[in-house]
Amino acid sequence: MECSVHEYAPGGPILEIGDETNVMLPTIAPPIAPLDRRQSPTALAVSRGTQRLLVTLGLSCVSELPLMSGRRADLVALGGDGEIWIVEIKSSIEDFRADQKWADYRMHCDRLFFATAEHVPLDIFPADAGLILADGYGAELVREAPEHRLHAATRKSVTLAFARAAAGRLQALRDPQGPYGSEI
Repeated sequence: MECSVHEYAPGGPILEIGDETNVMLPTIAPPIAPLDRRQSPTALAVSRGTQRLLVTLGLSCVSELPLMSGRRADLVALGGDGEIWIVEIKSSIEDFRADQKWADYRMHCDRLFFATAEHVPLDIFPADAGLILADGYGAELVREAPEHRLHAATRKSVTLAFARAAAGRLQALRDPQGPYGSEI
């Protein structure tokens, strides 16, 4: 039996099998990644490696999560016990010096970390935050973050924001043309 793929139709390419059968093949949209488009290749690599580490530590991750304060956390990780980590990614000394909003993230997490690349001096990061050294393939936990437990209402709010963002992003992957807002 002879098969051939023809021009793209609105729903996807048409596969012709034999002389009589036409089958519409679904197209798969590229994954939706909530990038802010200002991220450097280094920051993207650090994010990827850090997410791999967090997953191996038993945490689930959401990137670019909007918080109640109006800030947007680079990475938010949720543990099976409900513990919430925020990881602020810094790709250079200049990036660290130019952006001091990370202090506001403490009110949204149990532990605050910085993740950075190997070329950034580690001694610029505050000692009262955890530290992760990462590249595009993995990461190492250099320093644990001190714990500062969230209030129950804040924990619920951040957990719900995490769940809604994760669910919305999964739905958007399944239905790329759906009616999703910019906050997924």
